[in-house]
Amino acid sequence: MSVIIKTEKLVRDFRSGNTTVHALKDVSIEIEKGKLTILRGRSGSGKTTLLNMLGALDRPNSGTIIFNGIDITRSGEKVRNELRRKNMGFVFQSVALISMMSAYENVEFGLRIAGVGAKGRSERAKQCLSLVGLAKRMDHRPHEMSGGEQQRVAIARAIAHKPEVIFADEPTAELDTHMGLQVVKLFRNLVETEGLTIVMTTHDPSMTEIADHVLTLEDGEIIDAR
Repeated sequence: MSVIIKTEKLVRDFRSGNTTVHALKDVSIEIEKGKLTILRGRSGSGKTTLLNMLGALDRPNSGTIIFNGIDITRSGEKVRNELRRKNMGFVFQSVALISMMSAYENVEFGLRIAGVGAKGRSERAKQCLSLVGLAKRMDHRPHEMSGGEQQRVAIARAIAHKPEVIFADEPTAELDTHMGLQVVKLFRNLVETEGLTIVMTTHDPSMTEIADHVLTLEDGEIIDAR
């Protein structure tokens, strides 16, 4: 087993008025490379907080996160920004596509931000849209697409710069069950064909059967791992 992310005793507290919310309590996990791992739990369980920690979008109060050999809890913002830009991809609940751009332009623009040279951008954008089944829709803008198609464009954009890990926060929450399962099956396919590591959150138990590993959170703690 090759581990790409490891955490030890992660703690994250938030202040809410005069109250302290213990979002994560001593969370120690390992994320296996080339696998689809689902963080499962009800709203408020801590799964999104944990995902944000793993993706260097937030810092814990205490504990350690090792991302591919790098201690990102003690790294400066320059290192963390570079890791997010080159080594990580993100898919969110709201697809956050640029409305005036076509599917192709959205993916190509993501490659520009990642610093990919002009020569490789066009070919890679088309390749990624084909991978997610949208070769014939690449000239369409978001408002001309279904919710599921928009999410697939967001996934194409996230994988285009060939990151090591994709972090997906509730990517199926805005979709019906059928569309949601299609998105998770696409993730499964990308893990198997592209060798990607994917970590996603969900509260939907029907999604977990497609995963390699499922970590269940409750009140900021891992209560089950399979």
